[in-house]
Amino acid sequence: MQSRSPASRTGRPRSATADAAILAATREALVELGWSKLTLGDVATRAGVAKTTLYRRWAGKNELVVDAVAELFDELELPDRGSLAADIEGVVLQFASILALPEARSGLMAVVAEATRDEALRERIRASVVDRQKRLVLEGRARAQARGELAAEPDPASSARTVDLIFDMVAGAVVHRTLVSAEPADEEWVHSFTGVLLRGLAGEAPPPADV
Repeated sequence: MQSRSPASRTGRPRSATADAAILAATREALVELGWSKLTLGDVATRAGVAKTTLYRRWAGKNELVVDAVAELFDELELPDRGSLAADIEGVVLQFASILALPEARSGLMAVVAEATRDEALRERIRASVVDRQKRLVLEGRARAQARGELAAEPDPASSARTVDLIFDMVAGAVVHRTLVSAEPADEEWVHSFTGVLLRGLAGEAPPPADV
């Protein structure tokens, strides 16, 4: 089933308190019931709101779960640890800790699976999760350029491509490590991954392996 685009609605303004309760209830239901058994009716009961309240905000379960998961990733912050390497390690460890949450794992994997046959849902994931979290790459790169750790990239098109590549490398590696391979993204792994990423950003060849 294709996702419906949200229609413009008039009436009372949305309640931030109700939205927060609904998204928290969605994550709770994901953990307890799983994707297949989660219903908007159950979420409404848990959140203490009418089912019609959910339908005024979200077209269906897919959109609701995307927003519930996206709210978790909005908690990510880029720490200022004094160097690009340390900053990257800090935010990647945060990302891995979020992916370790049962509600993040089940929600993200479910909506990605659904999105393989739903273009509108893919767009919502891109807008709600991917595009919003690219702020971390932009902030980190600007900070590193100000420190003199990275060269400026004056061409806007080239700069945008670099941001996309960095985001894809970080998100793809951590998601694969934690959700596909089911391996820990611990401090040792994050440190090694950061080294590989930084060598790529600097245009350096990796050091030869010990014989």
